[in-house]
Amino acid sequence: MSFTPYRTVTSENNFEITIKRSVFRAFLAPCRSKAEAQQTLDALRTTYWDAVHHCYAYRIGEHGLESRMSDDGEPSGTAGKPILFALQKAALSDCIIVVVRTFGGVKLGVGPLARAYAEAAQGAIQSAELITVRPQQKILVHCIYDDVSTVTRLLEDVEAQFEASYGDAVTFDVTIDEEKMSSFLALLISRTNGRAGYSKVHPE
Repeated sequence: MSFTPYRTVTSENNFEITIKRSVFRAFLAPCRSKAEAQQTLDALRTTYWDAVHHCYAYRIGEHGLESRMSDDGEPSGTAGKPILFALQKAALSDCIIVVVRTFGGVKLGVGPLARAYAEAAQGAIQSAELITVRPQQKILVHCIYDDVSTVTRLLEDVEAQFEASYGDAVTFDVTIDEEKMSSFLALLISRTNGRAGYSKVHPE
């Protein structure tokens, strides 16, 4: 299983270019589902109701496993595909780019049109503040009181988020990067001589 990090955005960003009087407004926005992507698209269609085209592409989930694109009436392959390629090239997911085109009266031709949509999408990405998302796993770590300091140091070394609960034994509620899981668990067993254990927390 791959745990390759990907990038996304936390807020909306836009970029605008004008080519032969046609205005291309690119809007980059976060979305964690198809419904959120549709909400962004619907809002822009309402705001720019008089625009000729509202072309878009989105990628959702780790590695952009779910994706969709639309030329929205432009010649096939000239809008949605360049926008999606811009997202893929930047390794972006959980976001949508909508490029709203206001026609300026001059036809651009297939090649220049595709380049215009690509440039608009790339501009929105380049001017945005991006963050890296690392797939994480939730686990419970159990240990005796004598091993609390050892377990705490191990958790701090892997930069895990954790909270301890104290009872007959100690339980740590842990959120850890999946790519660090194997090495952490191996050290947990070896450093405590097998006294500490763990269990995975399955999402509801």
